[in-house]
Amino acid sequence: QVQLVESGGGLVQAGGSLRLSCAASGGTFSSYVMGWFRQAPGKEREFVCTIHWSGGITYYADSVKGRFTISRDNAKNTVYLQMNSLKPEDTAVYYCAAKYGSIRYNQQASYNYWGQGTQVTVSS
Repeated sequence: QVQLVESGGGLVQAGGSLRLSCAASGGTFSSYVMGWFRQAPGKEREFVCTIHWSGGITYYADSVKGRFTISRDNAKNTVYLQMNSLKPEDTAVYYCAAKYGSIRYNQQASYNYWGQGTQVTVSS
């Protein structure tokens, strides 16, 4: 069983930056593909980005491409989400998730473990 704990959320002005962290415990972190999802009020949870086991392969939603960067440190069992040039529409609860395989990486149903989420609010 893997436990995931996100941190780093908060309130930031448009154009600002935040760095989210997700610490994993209880499993072999390097064996999981990690992803970030987000859910805005009144909307479905959506895929943000994912990173493969060694960190060499990443994918991003078009809405965040060029602004967000996912990375991982397998020695620290942690995945990060650097968010730059934030927009009000990035306001959401951000969740990290872990899965065993790399297929269907943008589908939340394929992820096996989830964190509790961290709130990101971007003011205009």
